[in-house]
Amino acid sequence: MDKQLPKSWHIDQRQLTPYLFLLPALLILGLTVFYPAIQAFYLSFTRYDLIDSPQWIGVANFRRLWADPIFWQTLRNTILYLVCVVPILVIAPLGLAILVNQKLRGIRWFRVAYYTPVIISMVVAGIAWKWLYADNGLLNQFLKFSGLSTEGIPWLTSPDWSIFSVMVVTIWKGLGYYMVIYLAGLQSIPEDLYEAAAIDGSDGFRKHWDITIPLMHPYLFLVAVISAISATKVFEEIYIMTQGGPLNSSKTIVYYVYEQAFQSLEISYACTIGLVMFMIILALSVLRLGVQRWEQRA
Repeated sequence: MDKQLPKSWHIDQRQLTPYLFLLPALLILGLTVFYPAIQAFYLSFTRYDLIDSPQWIGVANFRRLWADPIFWQTLRNTILYLVCVVPILVIAPLGLAILVNQKLRGIRWFRVAYYTPVIISMVVAGIAWKWLYADNGLLNQFLKFSGLSTEGIPWLTSPDWSIFSVMVVTIWKGLGYYMVIYLAGLQSIPEDLYEAAAIDGSDGFRKHWDITIPLMHPYLFLVAVISAISATKVFEEIYIMTQGGPLNSSKTIVYYVYEQAFQSLEISYACTIGLVMFMIILALSVLRLGVQRWEQRA
């Protein structure tokens, strides 16, 4: 006579089932994300150049990082990228989303037009904008023709302009992506709220200030965090358009990691820089969770 399984076994089996479904994804993440992250953390305390085996040197890489003027310049450039790009990518896509959310004839074509830069490869976009920024490019030709500048502007060859010129490409590529996120939130707002607000005298721009922005607050915060993390990890635009120059004026932390790892073969030092970048992104993520929990309690 077969013995019946204990009741606790059935409970444990039900609790174990979700983890069995997650196991393939966890194995892939472990091999491609977690193990390399642990290995990079270890290498940041060693001297490693792909030729000789890693040699333990303690915190020497961190002391070198502290005294590295290029690292501090790249950190300033990264912070500048955050300060300039993130507010625009939080506010401007919301305005576009409100615009394309109107029930007008042919509005879908506007949605397609605004979203088109998102699906364009960054390589293609970077090359196209590099042509526009050239000394004899379309932008300088327009400035000369209109009389705004007789010699044009060195968009990518001047330390004063290069990083801001790259920022324009990041913003241009991101507007449509974040617009779609906002558009999903706008379409979830009941029309009755706007009708009731119109009766109370809240119409035009004021209805968006009284209704849209408060209800879109979770989406605003989501876009702020995503755009901040993306701006911290910006690489392709800089690699294609400026190579971090001139005079490191457009070099960010991620590009500096690439430069040290694949050009100078300073693998351990690149891991040290990457660890600092990880701490910055982790701080942004923790800030997001903290603010979200504070809002839920309020």
